[in-house]
Amino acid sequence: MTYRCIAMPTEAARRFRATGHDDRGNALVRRVLTEPGAPCRHCLQPGQPGEAMLLGSYDLPGPTGIYWTPSPIFLHEADCPRFDGAGMAPTVDANSLVSVRAYDAGQLCLYDLGHVCQGDQAEAPLLHALADPRTSFVNIHTARPGCWLTRVERS
Repeated sequence: MTYRCIAMPTEAARRFRATGHDDRGNALVRRVLTEPGAPCRHCLQPGQPGEAMLLGSYDLPGPTGIYWTPSPIFLHEADCPRFDGAGMAPTVDANSLVSVRAYDAGQLCLYDLGHVCQGDQAEAPLLHALADPRTSFVNIHTARPGCWLTRVERS
C-alpha cells in the first residue's frame, strides 16, 4: 500500500510568517536552534542548528468535531518548500516517540488502531491502520507533548 504524508498548507505557513501570529491569535515565538529538532510542519524536515523556527498554535483541519484540537507546531521562519512526496515524512522518522492515530469517515478516533512507537518504527502501525477499511486518514503526533507532525492518507 502506498501513502502520502500531508504537510500544513502553504497558505497557512505564509499567513503565520506574514502576520507573526498563530491560529489562536498568539504572537509566534521565534527560536534559533542550537541542535537538530523542532520539526517544520511545512517542509516536514527537522530544523537544523542556526535555523530560526517559529512556534505557534495551528488549528488542525481534521479531525473535526469531538476529536478536533489545535496543536503546537514549529515552522521555519524562512520560506521552505512544502513536503510533497510518498513515504514517511522525515519529521516522523527523526522523532524518538510518536503516536499513530487513525480516524474514520465520521472523524472519530479508531482506538484499536492507535499505536505509540519510535518514529523510525511508525511505518508498520501506519500501514496496519491504513489497511483497515474503516480508516479515512491518520494523524501522527509526538507522543510525549502530543504535537501534530503530519496527516497521512492512502495514495
